Amino acid sequence: IAAAVDIWARGPAALPPPRQPRTPVLPVEGERNVLITSALPYVNNVPHLGNIIGCVLSADTFARYCRLRNWNTLFVCGTDEYGTATETRALEEGLSPQELCDRYHAVHADVYAWFRISFDHFGRTTTPQQTRIAQDIFQRLLARGFLLQDTLEQLRCESCGRYLADRFVEGTCPFCGYAEARGDQCDKCGKLINAVELKNPQCKVCRGTPLVTPTQHLFLDLPKLEGRLEAWLEHTLATGDWTANARHITRTWLRDGLKPRCITRDLAWGTPVPLDGFRDKVFYVWFDAPIGYLSITANYTDQWERWWKNPQQ
Repeated sequence: IAAAVDIWARGPAALPPPRQPRTPVLPVEGERNVLITSALPYVNNVPHLGNIIGCVLSADTFARYCRLRNWNTLFVCGTDEYGTATETRALEEGLSPQELCDRYHAVHADVYAWFRISFDHFGRTTTPQQTRIAQDIFQRLLARGFLLQDTLEQLRCESCGRYLADRFVEGTCPFCGYAEARGDQCDKCGKLINAVELKNPQCKVCRGTPLVTPTQHLFLDLPKLEGRLEAWLEHTLATGDWTANARHITRTWLRDGLKPRCITRDLAWGTPVPLDGFRDKVFYVWFDAPIGYLSITANYTDQWERWWKNPQQ
């Protein structure tokens, strides 16, 4: 506070000269380097004030503060474009998923530009870099024994010739009897649903009756990481600034024991799985989407690893 008062008393002439912008922004030895990301908005709708206020505006405010401090700052974001939400909206609008993504990515970019959000780069997840990096991470996990194969029972529509993701199924809620429950949740009673539990299930596309069919999937072997994660958390929770809510949720997961997590889906729209026996599947969006932060940076600069694999700076 005393330093701030002193600078204020001496006036603008006492301030250091503003940092000259460089393209691309890369980490600099001996300086404070700050990488800022904002939650990737889904591309299947027009952003509203809640999207802006919920994450984008706060990140933008912090980015502007960092630049005023003359810290070397990179601020990236982009649209999250894979997953069943995109497929569902594309069907509703009579577009291909790629056409829908192209349309709404442009809408998002225009809205954020109108609000003068100071992204250094606003990208998207449907890029060759996303495919390359996601598949590389997958291959590393596979080589190190962190993946499992197991069978899931899923609803398959023979008329459409495909397995149905949760959002492509409607039926009667097994808990409250609501007749228009989705394959993932009942909007009346609020309970989460496994799609195969629905009574009188219907395919949303053709209104046919799907059948429960077994299918092979790949799982992230999270129990194998539990010990290392607990040791890391003990150190991080003691030295970091986690919220009470984040601490509670994380400890609850560990208390109950981590479970294998499915990372593949029987869909056409997504990053392809590069493994024999699974090449007709794509990565589950919650495996794929966080990698978007890396790939968006990689589309900004081919030296992206200097930001993402550089803990010393």
